[in-house]
Amino acid sequence: MAVRVLVVDDQAVVRAGFAAIVDAEPDLSVVGEAGDGATAVELAAELGPDVVLMDIRMPGMDGLTATRLITGGPSGARVLVLTTFDLDSYVFEALCAGASGFLLKDARADDLLAAVRVVASGDGILAPAVTGRLIAAFAQGAPVRPEAGRALERLTPREREVLLLVASGLTNAEIGERLGVSTGTVKTHVNALFGKLGLRDRVQATILAYDTGLIRPRTTSTG
Repeated sequence: MAVRVLVVDDQAVVRAGFAAIVDAEPDLSVVGEAGDGATAVELAAELGPDVVLMDIRMPGMDGLTATRLITGGPSGARVLVLTTFDLDSYVFEALCAGASGFLLKDARADDLLAAVRVVASGDGILAPAVTGRLIAAFAQGAPVRPEAGRALERLTPREREVLLLVASGLTNAEIGERLGVSTGTVKTHVNALFGKLGLRDRVQATILAYDTGLIRPRTTSTG
């Protein structure tokens, strides 16, 4: 079965371009297009896509609100945010609203297709080149929420260590190498901590790690 994709962007040319790239793949299928958030929410409910490629800055209902409504709804669709980053101040909020990741709009076609497949498989993805900048830009100075921090008390010391490494961007294989354990053991720890914390994927784990203060953004001194 092909992965069903809904493409959302207020610029028709951009939307058509993404749709053409996705629809050219034998294992991917564009089932609909939307030019605003409200239409995206309606089509997500009607068409039941597996993945929604979501623009953030749109007239009317923006992508942030649409993301929250889609991920909180019954469709089961997962949202991959497409952003220009430098212009979008809502990316971090979109991830918190339930998006499974983000890519820059100027990402290579291969990267876009790989991201769609990763998100469809049930995992999350953050654009490697800007992950640190994104988190630092939107989490800097954000207050640590005590109630979020208490969630970490459910974890064993090893699960907490694995969460820290997941939030640092390491793969299961890299975590296994760092800790001297097998990839299978790491996967068991990851699944356990996701279950205890009610997390869907690595993106949510990263958000939680910053939200709880387990990781704090680095500050850059000037002068």
